[in-house]
Amino acid sequence: MDSYQNLIDGRWVAARSGRVLQDFNPSRNTEVLGEFPESDPIDMQDAVAAAAAAYPKWRSMSLVARGEILYRAADILTARANEISRDLSLEEGKTFPEAKGETMRAAALLRYYAGESRQETGHVYAATDPSTLLYTRQVPLGVVGIITPWNFPIAIPAWKIAPALVYGNTVVWKPAELTPLTAYHLTQALVDAGLPEGVLNVVYGQGSILGSALVADTRLQGISFTGSNGVGRSIAAVCAEKGTKFQLEMGGKNAVVVLSDADLDLAVEMTIRGAMRSTGQKCTATSRVIVEAPLVNAFSEALVERSRKLQVGDPLDSQTYLGPLASLNQKRTVLEYIQIGKREGARLATGGESIDMGGYFMSPAVFTDVDPGSRIATEEIFGPVVSVISAADANEAVSMVNRSNFGLSAAVFTRDIAKAMHFIEEVECGIVHVNSETAGAEPHVPFGGMKDSSSNSREQGKSAREFFTQVKTVYLDPPPMRL
Repeated sequence: MDSYQNLIDGRWVAARSGRVLQDFNPSRNTEVLGEFPESDPIDMQDAVAAAAAAYPKWRSMSLVARGEILYRAADILTARANEISRDLSLEEGKTFPEAKGETMRAAALLRYYAGESRQETGHVYAATDPSTLLYTRQVPLGVVGIITPWNFPIAIPAWKIAPALVYGNTVVWKPAELTPLTAYHLTQALVDAGLPEGVLNVVYGQGSILGSALVADTRLQGISFTGSNGVGRSIAAVCAEKGTKFQLEMGGKNAVVVLSDADLDLAVEMTIRGAMRSTGQKCTATSRVIVEAPLVNAFSEALVERSRKLQVGDPLDSQTYLGPLASLNQKRTVLEYIQIGKREGARLATGGESIDMGGYFMSPAVFTDVDPGSRIATEEIFGPVVSVISAADANEAVSMVNRSNFGLSAAVFTRDIAKAMHFIEEVECGIVHVNSETAGAEPHVPFGGMKDSSSNSREQGKSAREFFTQVKTVYLDPPPMRL
């Protein structure tokens, strides 16, 4: 069994406690993939000190030079993609093709932000005095903390860390404790690309201990977090108290709306993809399907039939559609929601059963006849469970979408462009799809939600620069010319 260490000040070091945590394979839950440090707050303090010490030199390096490091890291990820994807699949449970897609997306994100190093860094403005050069510069925040989840263990870190680095910040990263091996691969790629010592520091361990220590550190100028709403709200409170800039991406209860004129086969297939790929463990996964009444029976029957054909199994098997849930706790939570749905009176049309295959497997579940106000229709489940809800018409469907406290992603299926445009205008979500699944996002466009899904900030694309930099306005007046 391999043992791994924290990266602090350019050195691989054990936790000061000497304790380790084991990284288990959710497909074969007795198989240990490696041992990682069980760090304490003092390790986090060391990491922040290293990032603070490295900041002045890193900030003074040109944007272009920082971008070149990201280009090299992207090439390294691409060269190692099969190895990384296999390890991602083993420790998180998503199928190998999905893991490969995520790994390549991380490489694409690094390349995108490497390219951003050659973009404008400010604006020039007209001044009242024609001799005044009036302009702005976007300068780094300083030391930033990054806290990432297990469900996208390389893509989400890449879309946070890459812009943080290219815009001149130094980083302390707390990766998810369920997926430390994938975090190691991203870290190693950046180290091998020539990232200077102390610019990126990575501390493994329990999120409840290390996350709190990182957020509370007064030497940090920014925190970027993706995870649960409860943790996100606590981070916001701490950051607001000490004046730290923060960015939060949290939960979703994403809806597909199927209007009566929709292409039925397309709507079913996109719903399956959105709800069941990655075993439903995406913040943008489809969780509700709101179907216009004339089509609800035909849609429900087709969705159930398609769900029953999905193969559950080893994520490295090319025939597998759904791998395991990521952990025992995750499986228990999802199965408990299956029981909640039954007690609420919804009809479990298929699936929702535990599968004994040596890991955390379950069959994909479809509920029909679901009350739009029930718990399974309003609370985030984060598993392969989808609820079908009937709506009288398009207006009621939009109202049901907007009734949720969340507002991350939504999709509508229709052949009517006027209805599609009405949906785009009225739905209260940060991401809207027309005739495509709720999950998925391009690297170069803003990503984020409304309402309880976000802190009203956006990630990815040029939006990342707005978070990881601050604006300095300069009035430059020449001295009097002496002839």
